[in-house]
Amino acid sequence: MLNARGWSVGTSSNYSSIVERDPLQLLVTASGKDKGNLTPDDFVLVDEAGVPVVGERPKSSAETLLHCLLAKQPSVAAILHTHSVWADGISGLFADHGGLAIEDYEMLKGLEGIGTHEHQIWVPIFENSQDILALARKVEQRLFSGEQPHPHGFLLSQHGLYTWGQDLFTARRHVEIFEFLFECVARKLMLQNFLQTNARVK
Repeated sequence: MLNARGWSVGTSSNYSSIVERDPLQLLVTASGKDKGNLTPDDFVLVDEAGVPVVGERPKSSAETLLHCLLAKQPSVAAILHTHSVWADGISGLFADHGGLAIEDYEMLKGLEGIGTHEHQIWVPIFENSQDILALARKVEQRLFSGEQPHPHGFLLSQHGLYTWGQDLFTARRHVEIFEFLFECVARKLMLQNFLQTNARVK
Protein backbone atom coordinates (compact mmCIF):
# COMPACT_ATOMS: atom_id res chain seq x y z
CA MET A 1 0.00 0.00 0.00
CA LEU A 2 2.79 2.42 0.90
CA ASN A 3 4.49 1.71 -2.41
CA ALA A 4 1.24 2.10 -4.36
CA ARG A 5 0.58 5.48 -2.73
CA GLY A 6 4.02 6.74 -3.79
CA TRP A 7 5.36 6.91 -0.24
CA SER A 8 7.86 4.03 -0.53
CA VAL A 9 9.02 3.87 -4.12
CA GLY A 10 11.78 1.62 -5.43
CA THR A 11 14.09 0.35 -2.71
CA SER A 12 13.53 3.37 -0.45
CA SER A 13 12.01 3.11 3.05
CA ASN A 14 12.28 0.51 5.78
CA TYR A 15 9.83 -1.12 8.16
CA SER A 16 10.05 -3.10 11.38
CA SER A 17 7.89 -4.90 13.89
CA ILE A 18 8.73 -6.19 17.36
CA VAL A 19 8.82 -9.97 17.65
CA GLU A 20 10.01 -10.27 21.26
CA ARG A 21 10.27 -7.73 24.08
CA ASP A 22 12.64 -9.56 26.41
CA PRO A 23 15.14 -9.91 24.92
CA LEU A 24 14.21 -7.31 22.32
CA GLN A 25 14.06 -8.65 18.77
CA LEU A 26 12.78 -6.88 15.68
CA LEU A 27 11.89 -8.05 12.21
CA VAL A 28 13.35 -5.40 9.87
CA THR A 29 13.26 -5.04 6.11
CA ALA A 30 16.49 -6.16 4.47
CA SER A 31 18.61 -3.60 2.67
CA GLY A 32 17.95 -2.78 -0.98
CA LYS A 33 14.58 -4.52 -1.35
CA ASP A 34 11.84 -3.31 -3.69
CA LYS A 35 9.01 -2.13 -1.41
CA GLY A 36 6.46 -2.93 -4.07
CA ASN A 37 7.43 -6.60 -4.11
CA LEU A 38 8.46 -7.70 -0.62
CA THR A 39 8.55 -11.41 0.21
CA PRO A 40 9.03 -13.24 3.54
CA ASP A 41 12.72 -13.60 2.67
CA ASP A 42 13.16 -9.81 2.54
CA PHE A 43 13.18 -9.36 6.34
CA VAL A 44 15.93 -9.80 8.92
CA LEU A 45 15.56 -10.64 12.60
CA VAL A 46 17.86 -8.43 14.71
CA ASP A 47 18.55 -7.88 18.39
CA GLU A 48 18.38 -4.61 20.34
CA ALA A 49 21.77 -3.56 18.97
CA GLY A 50 20.69 -4.14 15.37
CA VAL A 51 22.80 -7.28 15.04
CA PRO A 52 21.22 -10.15 13.07
CA VAL A 53 20.46 -13.20 15.18
CA VAL A 54 22.38 -16.40 14.52
CA GLY A 55 21.72 -17.83 11.10
CA GLU A 56 20.39 -14.64 9.52
CA ARG A 57 21.96 -14.02 6.11
CA PRO A 58 20.49 -10.86 4.51
CA LYS A 59 21.80 -7.45 5.52
CA SER A 60 19.25 -5.37 7.38
CA SER A 61 18.45 -1.76 6.49
CA ALA A 62 21.24 0.78 7.02
CA GLU A 63 18.88 2.61 9.38
CA THR A 64 18.23 -0.38 11.64
CA LEU A 65 19.65 1.40 14.71
CA LEU A 66 16.90 4.03 14.50
CA HIS A 67 14.33 1.24 14.54
CA CYS A 68 16.04 -0.34 17.55
CA LEU A 69 15.97 2.98 19.41
CA LEU A 70 12.27 3.50 18.74
CA ALA A 71 11.42 -0.11 19.59
CA LYS A 72 12.74 0.41 23.12
CA GLN A 73 9.81 2.74 23.84
CA PRO A 74 7.08 0.79 25.68
CA SER A 75 4.25 2.08 23.49
CA VAL A 76 5.98 1.18 20.21
CA ALA A 77 5.48 -2.18 18.50
CA ALA A 78 5.88 -1.23 14.82
CA ILE A 79 7.91 1.43 13.01
CA LEU A 80 7.44 2.65 9.43
CA HIS A 81 9.91 4.86 7.59
CA THR A 82 8.71 6.29 4.29
CA HIS A 83 10.01 8.64 1.58
CA SER A 84 7.31 10.82 0.03
CA VAL A 85 7.40 13.97 -2.09
CA TRP A 86 5.46 16.00 0.48
CA ALA A 87 7.50 14.80 3.47
CA ASP A 88 10.77 15.53 1.68
CA GLY A 89 9.62 18.97 0.55
CA ILE A 90 8.18 20.02 3.90
CA SER A 91 11.17 18.72 5.86
CA GLY A 92 13.60 20.67 3.70
CA LEU A 93 11.54 23.85 3.88
CA PHE A 94 11.27 23.84 7.69
CA ALA A 95 14.61 22.22 8.55
CA ASP A 96 16.14 25.47 9.84
CA HIS A 97 13.25 25.79 12.31
CA GLY A 98 13.94 22.36 13.78
CA GLY A 99 10.39 21.23 13.02
CA LEU A 100 6.95 22.46 12.11
CA ALA A 101 3.69 23.01 13.94
CA ILE A 102 0.43 21.68 12.49
CA GLU A 103 -2.86 22.65 14.08
CA ASP A 104 -6.65 22.76 13.74
CA TYR A 105 -6.98 20.08 11.07
CA GLU A 106 -9.74 17.51 11.61
CA MET A 107 -7.40 14.75 10.46
CA LEU A 108 -5.21 15.30 13.52
CA LYS A 109 -7.72 13.07 15.29
CA GLY A 110 -6.26 10.15 13.36
CA LEU A 111 -3.10 10.34 15.46
CA GLU A 112 -3.19 8.24 18.61
CA GLY A 113 -4.38 10.12 21.70
CA ILE A 114 -5.79 13.19 19.90
CA GLY A 115 -9.54 13.62 20.23
CA THR A 116 -10.19 17.08 18.79
CA HIS A 117 -9.17 19.21 15.83
CA GLU A 118 -8.43 22.01 18.32
CA HIS A 119 -4.95 20.70 18.82
CA GLN A 120 -1.40 21.48 17.74
CA ILE A 121 1.33 18.95 17.10
CA TRP A 122 5.02 19.64 16.69
CA VAL A 123 6.81 17.50 14.10
CA PRO A 124 10.56 17.54 14.84
CA ILE A 125 13.00 17.67 11.91
CA PHE A 126 16.53 16.29 12.13
CA GLU A 127 19.35 16.90 9.68
CA ASN A 128 19.88 13.87 7.48
CA SER A 129 23.06 11.93 8.20
CA GLN A 130 24.88 8.80 7.05
CA ASP A 131 26.15 8.35 10.62
CA ILE A 132 23.11 6.45 11.87
CA LEU A 133 24.56 5.83 15.34
CA ALA A 134 25.09 9.56 15.92
CA LEU A 135 21.67 10.32 14.45
CA ALA A 136 20.02 7.77 16.72
CA ARG A 137 21.66 9.42 19.74
CA LYS A 138 20.36 12.84 18.67
CA VAL A 139 16.85 11.48 18.25
CA GLU A 140 16.98 9.76 21.62
CA GLN A 141 18.24 12.87 23.43
CA ARG A 142 15.73 15.21 21.83
CA LEU A 143 12.60 13.05 21.79
CA PHE A 144 12.91 10.43 24.51
CA SER A 145 15.11 11.76 27.31
CA GLY A 146 12.35 13.72 29.06
CA GLU A 147 9.39 12.60 31.12
CA GLN A 148 7.05 12.76 28.12
CA PRO A 149 8.41 10.88 25.07
CA HIS A 150 7.43 12.23 21.67
CA PRO A 151 4.18 10.51 20.71
CA HIS A 152 3.93 10.17 16.94
CA GLY A 153 6.84 10.77 14.56
CA PHE A 154 9.63 12.92 13.15
CA LEU A 155 11.15 13.93 9.83
CA LEU A 156 14.67 13.69 8.45
CA SER A 157 15.43 16.71 6.30
CA GLN A 158 14.84 15.98 2.61
CA HIS A 159 14.79 12.30 3.48
CA GLY A 160 11.46 11.17 4.89
CA LEU A 161 9.13 10.33 7.76
CA TYR A 162 9.55 8.05 10.76
CA THR A 163 6.38 7.13 12.58
CA TRP A 164 5.29 4.30 14.85
CA GLY A 165 2.42 2.78 16.78
CA GLN A 166 1.28 0.25 19.34
CA ASP A 167 0.70 -2.15 16.44
CA LEU A 168 1.25 -2.22 12.69
CA PHE A 169 -2.26 -0.94 11.97
CA THR A 170 -1.69 2.18 14.10
CA ALA A 171 1.71 2.85 12.54
CA ARG A 172 0.22 2.58 9.04
CA ARG A 173 -2.62 4.93 10.01
CA HIS A 174 -0.09 7.44 11.29
CA VAL A 175 1.70 7.39 7.93
CA GLU A 176 -1.60 8.13 6.17
CA ILE A 177 -2.49 10.95 8.57
CA PHE A 178 0.95 12.56 8.43
CA GLU A 179 0.99 12.41 4.64
CA PHE A 180 -2.43 14.07 4.45
CA LEU A 181 -1.29 16.82 6.83
CA PHE A 182 2.03 17.39 5.02
CA GLU A 183 0.22 17.78 1.73
CA CYS A 184 -2.30 20.18 3.27
CA VAL A 185 0.47 22.35 4.71
CA ALA A 186 2.44 22.35 1.45
CA ARG A 187 -0.55 23.12 -0.76
CA LYS A 188 -1.70 25.87 1.61
CA LEU A 189 1.73 27.51 1.38
CA MET A 190 1.63 27.21 -2.41
CA LEU A 191 -1.84 28.78 -2.53
CA GLN A 192 -0.83 31.61 -0.21
CA ASN A 193 2.21 32.31 -2.37
CA PHE A 194 0.03 32.31 -5.51
CA LEU A 195 -2.50 34.71 -3.96
CA GLN A 196 0.22 37.07 -2.74
CA THR A 197 1.92 37.07 -6.13
CA ASN A 198 -1.39 37.64 -7.90
CA ALA A 199 -2.23 40.52 -5.56
CA ARG A 200 1.12 42.22 -6.32
CA VAL A 201 0.57 41.85 -10.05
CA LYS A 202 -2.83 43.53 -9.80
